[in-house]
Amino acid sequence: QVQLVESGGGLVQAGSSLRLSCAASGRTFSRYAMGWFRQAAGKERERVAAISRSGTTTTYTDSVKGRFTISRDNAKNTMYLQMNSLKPDDTAVYYCAASPGIGAPIHSGDYNYWGQGTQVTVSS
Repeated sequence: QVQLVESGGGLVQAGSSLRLSCAASGRTFSRYAMGWFRQAAGKERERVAAISRSGTTTTYTDSVKGRFTISRDNAKNTMYLQMNSLKPDDTAVYYCAASPGIGAPIHSGDYNYWGQGTQVTVSS
């Protein structure tokens, strides 16, 4: 089992920045690829970014490229999502997830463990 807890969400104005954290406990964090997903009200969950076990491979959905940065610190069992130049369309509940897969998996079905989510609201 891997337990995941997100933090760092909040209410900010458009153009602001936030950094989300995902703290992992349980089995060895470095054995898992990690991802951030989000779900806006009335919409399907979508992948935001993913990172490989070592952190050398990352992927992003097109809408956040150049604004968001995913990273991880395996020594601290923590993953991060730095979000800059936030837009109202970024408003959603953000979830972190862990996958035993290789590389930086892009499909939610590749992820076995999920956190409870943290709300990010961006006002215009």
